[in-house]
Order: sequence, then C-alpha cells, then structure tokens
Amino acid sequence: MAKASKPVVPAKAGIQKSNGREVHYEVEQFLYRQAELLDGKDWQGYIDLFTPDGVYWMPPEPSHTTWDGMPAIFAEDKNLMTVRMKRILHPDAWSQRPLWETNHVVSNIMVEKETGDEVHVRSRFHMMELRRDDVRHFAGSYRHTLKRTPQGFRIKLQRVDMTNAQAAYDYVIQAWV
Repeated sequence: MAKASKPVVPAKAGIQKSNGREVHYEVEQFLYRQAELLDGKDWQGYIDLFTPDGVYWMPPEPSHTTWDGMPAIFAEDKNLMTVRMKRILHPDAWSQRPLWETNHVVSNIMVEKETGDEVHVRSRFHMMELRRDDVRHFAGSYRHTLKRTPQGFRIKLQRVDMTNAQAAYDYVIQAWV
C-alpha cells in the first residue's frame, strides 16, 4: 500500500507551506536565481529579493553575532544596497569599465528549520571574479533567513562568512559576493 503524501498546510492567508522536499527545492531554485542575478549584473533584481527590512551582512570573522557596533565588510540594508548599485552603475565608475565578470556556484544547501513564515538555510558558495586580467576566488558559507511572501521567498537576512575574509586584497570588493 502506497504511503499517503503529506498535505499542504496554509501558513498564512495566500501563502502555502510545503513538505520538506518541496521547501528544499524552492530554496535551491531561489539561491540559484540569486546567483544568476548577481552574475548577470541585474543589481535591481538582486536588491528586490530582499524584504523591505532585509540586510546583507558579511562579518570579518564567523564569531561575530551582530553588526551593531562591530566592524563589518558589508552591513547593508536595501537603501545602502541601492547606493552601492548606483555607484557601480555610475558613468564615472571607471573600475567597472574594464572586463569584469563573476561566476557564483552555490552548493550544499541545507534547510535548517522552518519557523512560521521563515525558512533558515545554510549553504556553501564559491565565487570567481575576473577583473581585467586578474582572477580572484572567494569561498565560504551563506546563511539565509528567507521569508515567505505571496511573491515567493524574500531575504530577511543574508549572512556571508568568507573563508578568506582576513586575506589581503589588491582592491575592494565592488559588488555582493
């Protein structure tokens, strides 16, 4: 006798909560889409993935538990992300004129828990950046707090713990890792 499938239970009006496999697939597709937006330089599309109060945070070391009063490589809300986007797109942003590309690979995606309308996710990433003739590699882990909305997942918090955060760089990171 076949086992009955788990029913889909509404989490909130208009928002469906899925079973574990469906959630994992949704999360994977969301993270892959995020990588495509970054590699395609669709900065506004990337920023739109965040909730109105969403934050992108890259601490200088994994032991940090807050960005409040602490140094951070990035600690940006949507407003600061928009400022960064405008700087990158500005006609006088000469550092963005030469050949500059990125390639993100996201893997080891694990849904850690679901609480109400939030999904907590951990994954690994590798980003290759080409700028002129230089290639740099960034790797580490992502921690996402994703919020379910009628439009799909949105990022409430994206924490980026880079394996090589303490490394010396010839130039600063221009966009998001």
